[in-house]
Amino acid sequence: MIRLLFGIVVGILLLPVAAWIWFTYGHPPVAVADAALPLERVITGTPLHARINLEIPKTVPVEANEATFVAGAHIYRQQCAFCHGSYGNPSQIGAQMFPTAPPLWQKHANGDVVGVSDDPPGETYWKVANGIRLTGMPAFRPSLSETEMWQVSVLLANANKPLPPAALDLLKQPLNFNPATSMPPAAKPSLTAPLL
Repeated sequence: MIRLLFGIVVGILLLPVAAWIWFTYGHPPVAVADAALPLERVITGTPLHARINLEIPKTVPVEANEATFVAGAHIYRQQCAFCHGSYGNPSQIGAQMFPTAPPLWQKHANGDVVGVSDDPPGETYWKVANGIRLTGMPAFRPSLSETEMWQVSVLLANANKPLPPAALDLLKQPLNFNPATSMPPAAKPSLTAPLL
């Protein structure tokens, strides 16, 4: 009986020690090109969906109309297109992320779903407002207003439906991303200051 208890205690202690050794001296998959850890999607996806389902807003405070779609298209181009692509033009950067940033204007292989148009607007709003840890998805609550987050969320919820020409024109414009001109003034490095 004592040997059995000793074996259980040693087994319980050896597991975290072995994991620590592997994480410290092994080669765990930390690069974007590495394969996922076993059960990684389950371990990260299950609590994410449980949290969203618990906190998803039930009412949408903006209407799905032309003004909302045009405003949402402006916000999308400024804040989202770099990683998620524009209409008819997937993002080169988003495809290299882990997990990949979903192309929000691409039709799914099965059915009429485009991007996240099969998600309720409240779910997209939650992701926009709060971000998602261990991905490249930032929380936009500090930088966008509630109305702006809802406008882009309602736009994306309707991505599989005909959109007004003014919104489509904005979404079809090619992205001209230049880090030197796209960064806010406070974040731009000085050309005379030494870089760390």
